[in-house]
Amino acid sequence: MEPLDPALLPPPLRLALGYAAPDSRPAIAAVFALDSRLARAGAEASEPIIAQMKLAWWRDQFAKPAADWPRGEPLLAEICALGLEPDRLLGLVDGWEAIITAEALDVPALQAFSAGRAASWLAVAETLGQESHADAVLAAGRMWALGDLGSHLDPGARELVRSIDPDELPGIPSLPRSLRPFQVLAALGRRATARGRPLLDGAAALALALRVGISGR
Repeated sequence: MEPLDPALLPPPLRLALGYAAPDSRPAIAAVFALDSRLARAGAEASEPIIAQMKLAWWRDQFAKPAADWPRGEPLLAEICALGLEPDRLLGLVDGWEAIITAEALDVPALQAFSAGRAASWLAVAETLGQESHADAVLAAGRMWALGDLGSHLDPGARELVRSIDPDELPGIPSLPRSLRPFQVLAALGRRATARGRPLLDGAAALALALRVGISGR
């Protein structure tokens, strides 16, 4: 099974990836694939300790030089080939662990989770030479992370997510064309948090994704 097959991604990620420029698509797809793998590790585990063990395997790999990574994992091979920074991806692992191991959902866990997911987007920006947009990338990543998580929670927990919705920027962060999928997801995440709804909850969400994906606004 091809690890970077877009068909394996959740619908919002698959939709956003469709707006990627050809030169940025591989790096964005790799980060989306890793995020999806880590999400499944938590969702499919019968006990938190099992999920932690799966996450620990990824943490161990990203703590080592890429030359020492196992050759039988195609996703690691793709990450290595693309030159994505392992330290940024360690943040993604930490973010998922913060949510999976939290005894009760609270603001620190949500902040760690959103920051970790956003860090993985920064790995893409750095690989593509877009470091000057770091602040906007991180803000966009947090918007998406919180909106995505909130859409899977009960109403009370969604209110907690809404209470820390990032408002550093007056609207959806402006990003270069090469990072357009991140803008699409930020827009969907912000809308989902505000409405307490899934990221793709109907025609209006699809229209938003289409508009941002084409125009960046």
